Amino acid sequence: MNRLCNSMEPRVMDDDMLKLAVGEQGPREEAGQLAKQEGILFKDVLSLQLDFQNLSFNNIEAIEGLDALVNLEDLSLFNNRITKIDSLDSLVKLQVLSLGNNQIGNMMNIIYLRRFKDLRTLSLSGNPIAEAEDYKMFICAYLPDLVYLDFRRIDDHMKELAEMKHQYSIDELKHRENLIQARLEDEQARREELEEHKAAFVEHLNGSFLFDSMYAEDVEGSKLTCLPGVSELLEAYKDKFVIICLNIFEYGLKQQEKRKVELDTFNECIHEAIQENQEQGKHKIAKFEEKHLLSLSAIRDESELTKLEKKIVEYSGDITELFNVLMTLEMQLVEQLEETINMFERNIVDLVGLFIENVQSLMAQCRDLENHHHEKLLEISINTLEKIAKGEFDEDLPDDVRSLFVDKDTIVNAVGASHDIHLLKIDNREDELVTRINSWCTHLVDKIHKDEITRNHKRVKEINQYIDHMQNELDNLECSDLID
Repeated sequence: MNRLCNSMEPRVMDDDMLKLAVGEQGPREEAGQLAKQEGILFKDVLSLQLDFQNLSFNNIEAIEGLDALVNLEDLSLFNNRITKIDSLDSLVKLQVLSLGNNQIGNMMNIIYLRRFKDLRTLSLSGNPIAEAEDYKMFICAYLPDLVYLDFRRIDDHMKELAEMKHQYSIDELKHRENLIQARLEDEQARREELEEHKAAFVEHLNGSFLFDSMYAEDVEGSKLTCLPGVSELLEAYKDKFVIICLNIFEYGLKQQEKRKVELDTFNECIHEAIQENQEQGKHKIAKFEEKHLLSLSAIRDESELTKLEKKIVEYSGDITELFNVLMTLEMQLVEQLEETINMFERNIVDLVGLFIENVQSLMAQCRDLENHHHEKLLEISINTLEKIAKGEFDEDLPDDVRSLFVDKDTIVNAVGASHDIHLLKIDNREDELVTRINSWCTHLVDKIHKDEITRNHKRVKEINQYIDHMQNELDNLECSDLID
């Protein structure tokens, strides 16, 4: 078998290989035909063998392409050319892993498997790693939850010996793993927090980010900070600017909570209205079906033609009446939901409008601060120019700063360019916020209206299908009785 493997070209694990393997190992008969027609979702696969049982799979050199198999519990890659255990991160439910008869030689591959908390069965026999003197001890120590190794149950005594032998290294590894886990959790928490801030449209406004971005591309403004008095002026400007940003941030979070409460209340009202309407419909149908069985029985038992025809007409009328009742209920629900949706739309639009209005007012305060800072900076710059012209300026200035003070136009243009950059940054952040929240509001309202149209169409279709079924049952019975 190994000679045959060595004579074949190495194979790459890709979607085509996985689809072939899943298809061959999937359900048979009727379920299998259905799976072939509709396609098997990789996330539904619980067990997969890419091993010696099928020659087309026994020349794999690297593990890859398994990311979509998120619910896989049992994986066999027996009898391939794999040298490294990796790229299995998404298989978080993995319980059984067979990698026997491969080319895995580095014991550090075992460390990688510690992330699979449900792994209980491992096969590595036939690999160079299995020839190592400390093979079993090492695996038992570093994979303490493992139950079976190479088709044999691991006894508790072996686990105790392995733990004692590798205790120091294991403790060090656990410490590193805890640090890594803490860092990952911290990063995840920051990502989640950022998403919350984005949902409120105030991300990066809980600090000096906007202020810092104003100076990040402001070459001239950065040069002027070395002028006497500018550093103190800039520090005071920044403090006041950041306070306004924090006010926007805090206000944004509060308004987001109000929008969330409004949306949750709306969804609850919609759900309750639909549920109540459905219960009424079910009650009407249940009463109809009680009578339905009796009516059908009476029609079947009736032998006199005139009475038969009368009963059929009466029952047909009952079906029509049920249709009218169900459709009336649906129309009442449509009107009720339309009123609720329109009220929600007015409320959410008002909330968004108020939020935009107040944010724009706060952003105007940022512009006022910028304008005031610009005037003061320009005043200091002109005074500096006059002192330089009179030879009264004793401070040492870098050459690139001194070059701005050749004449009044040059320094006025430099201060003006800095001012324009700052205002543009403030305007862009305001425009971004307004555009995004308006887009969110429009999309939300449109989706609610579309969802209601879809719900109504589905419900009307259900009613028609049910009534058609009742009518067809009657028609078939009528034909049968008339023939008899």
